[in-house]
Amino acid sequence: MLEIEKHIASIWTLYGQHQLGRTFNLPELDDWDWDIPQAGPGIDVLGEIAGLRVLDLGAGVGRHATHLSTLGAHVTAVDASPTQHQRALTRYPDAPGLRFVCADAVDHLRKAEPYDLIYSISGVPFLDPHRLLPALANGLKPGGRLVFSALHTNSSGHGPSDSVTARPEILRLPGTDTEHQLPMWVLEPQLWEDLLVDHGLIMETVTTIGSLRADQPLSYRLYAARRPERIRSRARTSAPPPPHAALGVGIIVHGPDGVLLGRHRRGTWEVPGGSMEPGETFIETAIRELAEETGLIAEPTDVQVLGTLLDHVDGVLRLTVPALITRWSGTPRELEATIGSWRFWSLDALPQPLFVPSSQCLTAWKQELPIDHPTADFHPYATHYCSAEGEERGFAEPCSATPGPVLGWPCRGRSR
Repeated sequence: MLEIEKHIASIWTLYGQHQLGRTFNLPELDDWDWDIPQAGPGIDVLGEIAGLRVLDLGAGVGRHATHLSTLGAHVTAVDASPTQHQRALTRYPDAPGLRFVCADAVDHLRKAEPYDLIYSISGVPFLDPHRLLPALANGLKPGGRLVFSALHTNSSGHGPSDSVTARPEILRLPGTDTEHQLPMWVLEPQLWEDLLVDHGLIMETVTTIGSLRADQPLSYRLYAARRPERIRSRARTSAPPPPHAALGVGIIVHGPDGVLLGRHRRGTWEVPGGSMEPGETFIETAIRELAEETGLIAEPTDVQVLGTLLDHVDGVLRLTVPALITRWSGTPRELEATIGSWRFWSLDALPQPLFVPSSQCLTAWKQELPIDHPTADFHPYATHYCSAEGEERGFAEPCSATPGPVLGWPCRGRSR
C-alpha cells in the first residue's frame, strides 16, 4: 500500500474508533442512497443482484452490504480500517450471505476470485486510481459491472481536479468539531472515464447526484462501467526495443544435384538467406531472399519451414529459421556483390569452410551430415504426414504443415 493510502487508512481507523465509543448508531436502510439521502438513483442502478458474487469496496459499518445480502446476493464487504471492520462485525455478527474482510482493497482483489458486481459508496476516491483500477478491472468477471460514487464538488464549492492527483479534504468526526485532513482523488468526470476505459472497461453511465439544498454546492457523480466479455490485449509501444536479437531465414535448396551453396566474399560457403522485413512471414522472406540472391523463383507451396534455431553470440540472441525448398524455377545467378559462385554440392562432398548458421540449418534438416559447428538449440515445428502431393514434391516424411502460411507450407492433401 502507498504511504498516502496508509495515512488515509489511519484516519479512517480513528474515525471507526470514535464511532465505536458512541451510543448513537445509524438506522438500517429504508432507501438505498449514494452519499446524499433521497438524491440521485437508488438500488435499481445495480440491476438484478440475486445470486451474484458482489464486492462492497470500503464497506464501513456494512449497512449497504447487509441490505444486498438480504436480497440474495453473496456479498464480501472489504474495509482497510480495523475499527470500521470491528463496527461491522459487532453490528452484523451472523448475517447470511455476507462476509466481512479487513484488508487493503487492492490486495484483496489480487487474491480473490473475480466478482459479478463491484460497488463502492465513495470508497474509490480514497485509493490511487493507478493502483486500484488495474486490480478492479481484473477483479471483475468478463461482463461484470463496476458502480461507484465519487465526490465532485465539496461543501466549500471546490470542484474536481483536471489531473490525476490527490488533494486534501476534510473528514469531521460525527458529533464533534474535530476535523482531519485526508487526501482524496477528486477528478473531473472525463478523467474518471478515461481512466476506466484505459484499464479495459466500457463506460455505461455517469449520473449527477446533487444536493437537495439550493445553498449547498455539495455534489457527487455515480459511475457505472462494465468489463467486456472478451479479453483485451495491449498494443506494443511504438518505441523500438533495444537490439537484443537477430532473426533470419536460411534457405536449403535441395535437388538431384545436391544442395545450393554460394561463396561469400569472406571465404565461407553459405546457403541463401537473410533477415526478415517488417510484415513478412518466414515463407515470404525465404522466397524474396532466394530471388534477390540467386534469381531462383519459388512459390509459397514450395517452401517447407523446418523450425527455429536458437543461438547466443556475444550476448545477442540469434534466431535462424531453416526453410527447405525442393521445387523452383530458373538457374542460379550472381546477383549480389557479397556472394556468388552459386552451385549445387553433393551432400557427401560439401565444401569448407561452411558459414556457421548455414551449417546449423543443414544439420537441423539432416542430423547425419558430418558437419562440425557450435551447438544451437533446434525447435522443430510440429509435423504430420502429408498426402501424395507432398511426397511428389520431394518432402521427406513427416513434413511441416503447421500452422498455415505463417510457419509452414499449408498441407493441401489428405492426412493419413
